[in-house]
Amino acid sequence: MNQIAFVTGANKGIGLETARQLGNAGWKVLLGARNTQLGREAAAELRSQGLDVEFLQIDMTDKQSIEQAAGIIQTDYPALTLLINNAGMPGAFSRSFSDTKETDLRNAFEVNFFGTFRLNQLLLPLIRSNEGTIVNVSTDMASLHFMQSSEYALNAFDYNASKTAGNAMTVAMAIECSKTNAQVFAVTPGFTKTDLNGNAEGGKSKEAGAAIIVGYATDGKRHNGEFLDVDGVYGW
Repeated sequence: MNQIAFVTGANKGIGLETARQLGNAGWKVLLGARNTQLGREAAAELRSQGLDVEFLQIDMTDKQSIEQAAGIIQTDYPALTLLINNAGMPGAFSRSFSDTKETDLRNAFEVNFFGTFRLNQLLLPLIRSNEGTIVNVSTDMASLHFMQSSEYALNAFDYNASKTAGNAMTVAMAIECSKTNAQVFAVTPGFTKTDLNGNAEGGKSKEAGAAIIVGYATDGKRHNGEFLDVDGVYGW
């Protein structure tokens, strides 16, 4: 039986490529997406390539939807050993603290932090019992070190703050896993052309970004509590 992975936000972009690469590596993939039609189409696309992929509806802004998806996994896929929290949203991608609107900040946190928190809290016991892995997909701009030291840092406070909070969640979860064989860590794929940033020029391809995530998720090494980029451990 193939190992089972659940990837959220996987109907397009880095999430879809992550699901594709896991499938090509022999994993059974549960492809999570909010939009049922788009999720089913994405899963069908990957199945047409001979991959073992099933669609699982999950709306990261909807507590009931998250609980339902987690319940399906616990009942139908209890052998799950990999959760990749890829789903995310930019808020308004504000350009400064002063320009940030509270509504946009709350919207970013709802998906990037609270929705991910709910799913992680529901599935962490299963991952721990299966000695599996949770990867929280992060961003360079979640790093306070990067934001203070880089001239290339984008001061998008709504998005960045929600992802920095996600990094704190990663550390808290990793502490709980420190005396087990399960692990939780964060990965930033770096600047990648996606719909989130309007497919901005200069970013790496979705395939390259996904390869960084999949590489760390499946390399068999112990990364518990780490924040990783393409070159290795990244500064918090």
